[in-house]
This record gives sequence, C-alpha cells and structure tokens, in this order.
Amino acid sequence: MDPSFADFIRTAGLPQALLSHQSTLYQPLADWVVANRFRLVGIQGTQGSGKSTLAEVLKWHLELAGFRVEVLSIDDLYLSRANRQALAQGTHPLLATRGVPGTHDVSMGRDIFSWVQSGSGSHSLPRFDKAQDDRAPRVDWHHCEAPPDVLLFEGWCVGLAGQAEPELETPVNQLEAREDTAGDWRRYVNDQLKQFYEPWFAQLDALVVLQAPGFEQVFAWRKKQEEALRARKQGQGVMDEVALRRFISHYERLTRHALATLPGKADVVIPLDADQQPGAVQWLSQGPAQ
Repeated sequence: MDPSFADFIRTAGLPQALLSHQSTLYQPLADWVVANRFRLVGIQGTQGSGKSTLAEVLKWHLELAGFRVEVLSIDDLYLSRANRQALAQGTHPLLATRGVPGTHDVSMGRDIFSWVQSGSGSHSLPRFDKAQDDRAPRVDWHHCEAPPDVLLFEGWCVGLAGQAEPELETPVNQLEAREDTAGDWRRYVNDQLKQFYEPWFAQLDALVVLQAPGFEQVFAWRKKQEEALRARKQGQGVMDEVALRRFISHYERLTRHALATLPGKADVVIPLDADQQPGAVQWLSQGPAQ
C-alpha cells in the first residue's frame, strides 16, 4: 500500500475501500492519461456512481506525476434558476428542473474546453450550489491563472448521443406520461443533445464510463448523496424521498439510454456492482503499458 495515497484518502475523507483499487484502477488510469497526453478526459456515470470521487483520486495521481489538473462537473454548468424558469415558461414547464440537456450553459463549457486546448490565459471555472438550486456567485468560482495540463470533465450525460425519433414516442415513466403527454419536452431535450452537446462532447480526447448494474440502482445511490448533502447543509434545500423520486424521473430516459449505448463508445469501462465497487477495468482503446 502506498502510504502517501493512504494519507490522501484519510485527509480527503474518502472511503478506505478505495485503497485496494490503487494498483488495479487508479494508477493504470493515470498512466494511460499520461502516456496518451490527453488534455480533455470525460468521466461518465449515473447519479451517485462515484464520478466525482474517481475524478478526485485520478487528479491526485496525475498531480503526483507532475501535471496540473482541474476537475469540472457538468453540474457546475447548469443555467441559473432564473434562466431555467424563463425556459420553462417559454418552452416547457419541465425545463425548470436542472439536469437534462438544454439546462446547461454549453457555450461556457465549450469556451472552457477551448481555453484548456489553447494552453494559455486565465479562466474561472463556474460553481453551482445544489442546495440553493442556483449558480454560485462569481466570487465563489474557481479562478485558474493558467490552463491545466489535464481537465477531468465529469457528468451523468457526458459523451451521450441523442436517441432516434421512434424511441421518443413511448413514455418511460409517469412523469413523461402525465406531464409530457405530447412528447414536446423529451423532443426538445433530444434536439439539444444532438445539436449542441454531441459536438461539445466530440472535443473530448477520451471517455471513461462508470457502468452501473442498471437504472434501479440510481435511486439508492442518489439518496446517499442527498443524505450527505443534508449533513453538510443542515437540510436546507435538500430533497425528501418523494421529491427525489420525481427528480430522478427527469433523468430516467437518458440514463437508460446511456447504460445501453455508452459502453460501446467509451475508451474505458469500469463495471460497478450494487455496492458501487469496481470490477475489472475494460480497456476498449489502447490501455497502459504492462
């Protein structure tokens, strides 16, 4: 066991179980990024799958190798609450809820990617306050004097492509059946994904997918996240179980689509069991040197 990694895990307050995966998962991933000189690395997984944890641990390994690394969550690119309310009033009421394509500032995301690729200049990375359901004030954004060598970009729909039109016809849950009866919301979301998100995601140098066993795990994993948020924020703005189930319903269609399609597009797939423990890494592009 690497004592410096153990110190990092303890200081960061991360689960001790991560220590057993350093040689089989984290170090090989870092070596792979270094060997291929990737600058923009996508990390995708369902809600609660451990994307931010993987990004944090991978960042530590890459920094140990001498690289400057930043992490950006697609969640930090959500439109402000006021902008989503305007979108809900002008396009469809379901767009008031953050999460689906069409509720992010893609232009800002593409600007950040361009900044990283340029290799020069300063930039501020946005932050979103989920407890307040609004973008954090600019004073709280993360300022970078220079672009990182590697940007780890994590999010639940990162790398995802749109669905075929026939797939949009049948509702996948009660939310769609009752509140999107004509399919306008899901078609708008799908159009946004095809027109704006796919070209954005195409800029990524590599994609790592954390593959959940199925959609049924998402609620349990996301509930754990909400409980952690409640502990940090003393319950302010935190969802109860009924609200959480409704919230996740907004994600169900594209989460199921991601589970079915992204493993075939990824460079690396990390299968997860019901307890979020990773299995054997599947290297679908050139893996690290043995």
